[in-house]
Amino acid sequence: EEVPATGISAASRKIASLSSPLRAIIRLRRRYRVQKKSRLHLELPREKPAEFVHTRLLQRQLSLNRTGLYGPSMSLFNQAVFESSQYFTFDTSVEQHAMKKCRRKKNRRKYRMVLYPDKTKRYLPTKEKSKAKRCLFLLMAIIFFQILNAIENLDDNLQKYDLDGLEKTMHREVFGQKVAVESIVELLKDYLATHIHNKPLVISLNGPTGVGKSHVGWLLAKHFRSVMANDFVLQYFVMHHCPSGAAPLTCETDLSKKISDIVARAEIEEKTPLFILDEVELMSPVLLDTLSGFFEPNQTNEFLNAIYILISNIGGGEITKFLIQNDSAELLRQHQGAEELVSIIQPVLSDVHPLWKSADIVPFVLLEKTHVINCFLEQMRREGLYPNQKHLEHLVSQLSYYSTGDKQYSRTGCKQVVAKVNL
Repeated sequence: EEVPATGISAASRKIASLSSPLRAIIRLRRRYRVQKKSRLHLELPREKPAEFVHTRLLQRQLSLNRTGLYGPSMSLFNQAVFESSQYFTFDTSVEQHAMKKCRRKKNRRKYRMVLYPDKTKRYLPTKEKSKAKRCLFLLMAIIFFQILNAIENLDDNLQKYDLDGLEKTMHREVFGQKVAVESIVELLKDYLATHIHNKPLVISLNGPTGVGKSHVGWLLAKHFRSVMANDFVLQYFVMHHCPSGAAPLTCETDLSKKISDIVARAEIEEKTPLFILDEVELMSPVLLDTLSGFFEPNQTNEFLNAIYILISNIGGGEITKFLIQNDSAELLRQHQGAEELVSIIQPVLSDVHPLWKSADIVPFVLLEKTHVINCFLEQMRREGLYPNQKHLEHLVSQLSYYSTGDKQYSRTGCKQVVAKVNL
């Protein structure tokens, strides 16, 4: 049925007479419904169960009853709105679930957009650089350069003494003592790498007569005189500098004065002096006590920077006995055999005097017949002689030998080679 015109005009008059707060509430509800519809129309379930439809009808009836309190005009207005749009309810179970789900999606999108924007470059967040790390890197660099500088200084110091050239000369001119030569050069390299030490270097060359101990001492003196000066090398022969008739105190004073003067001059020029003491087994106890005082670690700095070479035949009998009984010439050409010999000689030297406790012992072994032949050839070359093979074999056969199996060891080494060649 059509509504009369008079009824419509009366309803419009009643609506106009409503207060402004009520109209504001109506506008807010209308906007809220529109926004609600735009947000949730996709989230509402498409197939509604019977219970859900019944609940919706009850909620709609309650809302109609409430709007009837404002009058028939208000009921008509709200009815038209309900027919045209979605109505408001207080059932928030489905709406809250949809809103939470929508909010999760929005938050997730927002989080992704912040961390990894689509249209901007992706950069990791800048980290604050720690000053402690910079200081640590600087300290490591300083230590590295100091170590590098120390290594370069070691090389420079070794080059000053030309130990590589010394090693080549000794291998060329000393026969049958390869392990001994390598041990001496290794000790010199370790000691001469720096100029600051806590004790002097004491090397004791021990072995039978004629095996090359004095020849090694002569080569060392010659080499260090060439790289330093004659003032920093002392060759002390007991039979010459302190003969049997001399007073021991006089010899002790003379030796102490020579060592002190050389050490003082070497300290001024920052060089390491070399003292070669031959025939130590003939030294008196007074001289041995004097040397022992120079070997002590608790001294002034200049006496700590010195090299002492002690040459003696002490322990030669033990070396000969060990070599003949075990026939271990091949073993003695290795460092393992040399260490075994040192363990045999050490107690014998300690019984003679305690100064050998602070010495590095280098044993010299017996020379084979082939080594003696090389000694003859070298001496003849120096004298300008060119013998034939028969003459050389005749000279070699004049010496006496120890025979063990298929090897022969010279009893006197190369001791008589010079005399035989001159004869």
